[in-house]
Amino acid sequence: MSDRVRRLMLHLPLLAVLPARADRRFDPVVPGAERQLPRDHGAHPGHRIEWWYVTGWLDRPVGAQAGFQITFFRVRQPEHEANPSAFAPRQVLFAHAAVSEVSSGRLRHAQKIARAGFGLAEASVSDLDVRIDDWHLARRPGPERLLARIEAADFGLALEFLPTQPVLWQGEGGFSRKGPQAEYASHYLSWPQLAVKGTLRSGSVKSAVRGRAWLDHEWSSALMPEGAQGWDWLGINLDDGGALMAFRMRDAAGKPLWAAATLRDASGDRRHGPEEVFFAVRRVWRSPRSAGAYPVEMDVSVGQRRFRLQPLLDDQELDSRASSGAIYWEGAVTASEGGRTVGRGYLELTGYAAALKI
Repeated sequence: MSDRVRRLMLHLPLLAVLPARADRRFDPVVPGAERQLPRDHGAHPGHRIEWWYVTGWLDRPVGAQAGFQITFFRVRQPEHEANPSAFAPRQVLFAHAAVSEVSSGRLRHAQKIARAGFGLAEASVSDLDVRIDDWHLARRPGPERLLARIEAADFGLALEFLPTQPVLWQGEGGFSRKGPQAEYASHYLSWPQLAVKGTLRSGSVKSAVRGRAWLDHEWSSALMPEGAQGWDWLGINLDDGGALMAFRMRDAAGKPLWAAATLRDASGDRRHGPEEVFFAVRRVWRSPRSAGAYPVEMDVSVGQRRFRLQPLLDDQELDSRASSGAIYWEGAVTASEGGRTVGRGYLELTGYAAALKI
């Protein structure tokens, strides 16, 4: 951990200690709120927490496939807003990036954290344009595309994402409930089936890559319902051009508190509620570092369809205690249906090494 990160952590209530209940100091998440693009691709600094999350699979001319994830977070800290100092951490940005490779059998992971300001860490409110130092994720018009640049010690990503489908607003017009009480919700948009091209540096080896990716953007002021231990989430780009998002919130015993899914196919976008979404554990992998027991193979039922998820690697655990304060599993997975591979995407498993609190 760098001295810069250590000094900043002394002043931050990090992700793992954010309270769950709504706080009137923050903008609420309400159903029926008007949604507008490209404005809603940008930051919403009145809300407590926000993230932009890009995951995908990359194909190389030579070598095995690789998975990647890039996530930028923004956290508002109103207790510092009365402080006139330019150094007060009123808004904090942090980021995670990772590459999963079969060829090396390992997950390469890096993270950054900084208070917003000084042109070094910024999140635009008008469009997607977020950066920390030399890490950058942005949308560009004419032709519309996303650009990402990540440089870490042992890997690097320089990627361009071209939309092939419109944005998918999750829940009820972007109002995504996370529990029975309406106060626990996020505004949530996804952008599936992004065509990817660019370069991947693994160690000292740089390769041209192509693939498919998925963007998620969520902002909230009270995300996790009381009693929640964590969540399971997946985003799958289906081979037929469809897309699947599903999640469940779990209590300490593993019992689902809430679940929802959206399936995009040839008939349109169909939303499914808790009575139609089920997660069944098939195999657990236990981390030798955190002792977290992660269900890395699962069957996920959405309506009448049943998808089996299998990981690219078992060990895709991320230790982000130097930024978000959490340890979680974030990994590339394949999805099969009836014994046939039907898609690829990412699975996120939180609250298995320790309770996640937002």
